[in-house]
Amino acid sequence: MASKYTVKLSTVVQELNLKILRTSSDYEERKIGTADINRPALQLTGFYDYFDPKRIQIIGRVESTYLNTLSPEERLARFEEFMKFDIAALVIGHGVEAFPECMEMAEKYDRNVFATDDDTSVFMADTIVSLSRHLAPRITTHAVLVEVHGEGVLITGDSGVGKSETALELIKRGHKFIADDAVEIKRINKDSLTGESPELIRDYMELRGIGVVNIRKLYGVGSVMPRCPIEMVVKLEQWDDTKAYDRLGLTNETEEILGVTLPAITIPVRPGRNLAVILELAAMNNRQKKLGFNAAETLADNVDYAVDAGLY
Repeated sequence: MASKYTVKLSTVVQELNLKILRTSSDYEERKIGTADINRPALQLTGFYDYFDPKRIQIIGRVESTYLNTLSPEERLARFEEFMKFDIAALVIGHGVEAFPECMEMAEKYDRNVFATDDDTSVFMADTIVSLSRHLAPRITTHAVLVEVHGEGVLITGDSGVGKSETALELIKRGHKFIADDAVEIKRINKDSLTGESPELIRDYMELRGIGVVNIRKLYGVGSVMPRCPIEMVVKLEQWDDTKAYDRLGLTNETEEILGVTLPAITIPVRPGRNLAVILELAAMNNRQKKLGFNAAETLADNVDYAVDAGLY
């Protein structure tokens, strides 16, 4: 499926550690706009209905074995018909040597050809993961992202409410920092989100009164992560005495981002509250809920049972 986002072919080649056999004249500008890939077995037999040349094409052992059954003249004709299409790139898997006829037609039609020693199915999986990450739907939001006890926590709230200060205290307590101020959120698949920092400000945090600091330099490489799944949303807001806050946790608050519904909680902020400890507890409680235990519901059930049984 086509995406409104694109990624440079050269970036994909570098990430997947492909061996370059030949590059086209527009290699540095060539972009990929779909996470779908194609094994051109049917095309090499002459069937081109529903063929999408914009996909990365992969020749595996099956295609190579079939091509070996053809005469050099037949292979040349098949590759010429194939290379006439403006294919994004051709990758030859399993460490199989490229057919001379393939390289001849690639030269004639100015096509990109690469090779990999990986098994075809493994390479296809890696390629889909890489392309899905680059082409995923995304938004950039004003928030802070940290990983707390293995849970990706997106901290939101108005400017000055204490998002960065809370994240800093969590970092000091051994948790991981991903992004401050701007979080780029991507929907990698239909029911999960991944957050990361824009590359320009990666590892940097702004603290009022101090300025900009580099977390990696201050606290070490173990204090940061490039990205993480987002498991929950924590909304910080100034304490409002007129507002009734959930005290039992029986209300299941949610936040929808890019069509994905995430559990969310609202934490009122006022002097004396240790927000880092509260967020640690929220992360552990969220994990416990995913494992099937809800403390608030269990307590409510126990109270109901005691009342019904006449124990109170």
